[in-house]
Amino acid sequence: MIFRRDLRLADNTALALALEQSDAVIPSFICDPRQLEENPYRGDNAVQFLVESLEDLEEQLRQRRGRLFYFWGQADEVIEQVLSHVRIGALFVNRDYTPFARRRDEALQRACEARGVRFFSCADALLHEPEQVLKPDGSPYTMFTPFFKRSAQHPVHEPSAVPKGKFFLGEIASQTGGSLDRMLTTRSKSLFTPGGRAAGLKLIKGIASLGDYATDRNRPDIRGTSGLSAHHKFGTVSVRETYHATAKFFGESHPLLTELHWRDFFTHIGFHFPHVFGEAFHTKYAAIRWRADAASFERWCRGETGFPIVDAGMRQLNSSGWMHNRVRMIVASFLTKDLHIDWRLGERYFATRLIDYDPAVNNGNWQWSASVGCDAAPYFRIFNPWLQQKRFDPQAAYIKRWVPELKTLAAEEIHSLHRRPNLTPRGYPQPMVDHSIEAEIAKKMFKDLRA
Repeated sequence: MIFRRDLRLADNTALALALEQSDAVIPSFICDPRQLEENPYRGDNAVQFLVESLEDLEEQLRQRRGRLFYFWGQADEVIEQVLSHVRIGALFVNRDYTPFARRRDEALQRACEARGVRFFSCADALLHEPEQVLKPDGSPYTMFTPFFKRSAQHPVHEPSAVPKGKFFLGEIASQTGGSLDRMLTTRSKSLFTPGGRAAGLKLIKGIASLGDYATDRNRPDIRGTSGLSAHHKFGTVSVRETYHATAKFFGESHPLLTELHWRDFFTHIGFHFPHVFGEAFHTKYAAIRWRADAASFERWCRGETGFPIVDAGMRQLNSSGWMHNRVRMIVASFLTKDLHIDWRLGERYFATRLIDYDPAVNNGNWQWSASVGCDAAPYFRIFNPWLQQKRFDPQAAYIKRWVPELKTLAAEEIHSLHRRPNLTPRGYPQPMVDHSIEAEIAKKMFKDLRA
């Protein structure tokens, strides 16, 4: 059994099947240098969350009289090495959906078949598989609302306990020691949430407090969301556990469940339309001439734009590895519609900072904000950062937390800095652009392309 983005024992589809069908299971994790060393989208924050989750998984296995074996290399090559030391009858994995993951598993399956090893790839990470939620004609949905209506018709399986079974306790000569230290040399103490199942289960218990989620989820100044995104990405808890915990408290119409379907939707889009990893879903938008402005991009990255809600979001991201979803939309809209900078630069920057970086979800959200993706925000609906912060951070509590230069100002003053520049404290920049002017430029960019 190779663990990947399923770092738990409970409700783990591939592990359950392996324990049921095997005399003994070898729990393993393969550190692939293509992801951990040679990857321009690699981020220390996500790797730290991964390492903490692996440490937690090690403890889960110890409690079941098992251990986690680490290997370094490409999965198909590692399996070849392991087979030279240990007799293996079957290999179990949970399915993944990005182009890289699919190529990796195809190579893994070929390596198994060449050595007479059965290969099992199980559905686990999503509510429903990409082949399950299709239009009547068999084609994939590209609009969320009809996708959601069809997806919601399928039942979501109840979470399952860890079945009885044994784990391999011997030695494997090709295992790699010190893998966690090699993956991560230093650790941040300020991340939004620690990795590991214990932390994930604590957040699941907190779902009970999300009765006002429909309104609170848009407020970055309060804790109104589940905070589970990184735990879903790395599978310390299953999406089924979150689904049924939410349904138990609030019923199956709770809006948090809709967000889980959005997660499925973007994953399905990436599966059916792999060109989105690097290109706009609508290829006509390849003709957009994004502005090449490295200095402005760096100011956006650092949170020094002079737009308080944008700066608060970017500083939260840089410090904690997480950003409130409403603010993610605001800063993405600002980069693409106010600064006219390529969404792919923002997508990659997020990837290198987020603890919950999920290629398909991050890509889908960036394309949505840039108005180049499927079911994207219309190009003429552009977030006004000043109105957004006044509506969703009315007392400027979120802004003051992350932009301490503005702590001495009243909320009303912070929300009107663009009209009253004399109020801007020393050390905080003036707005780097005029939103109303840049919004019109953005509309013209898209309108000219459509013409």
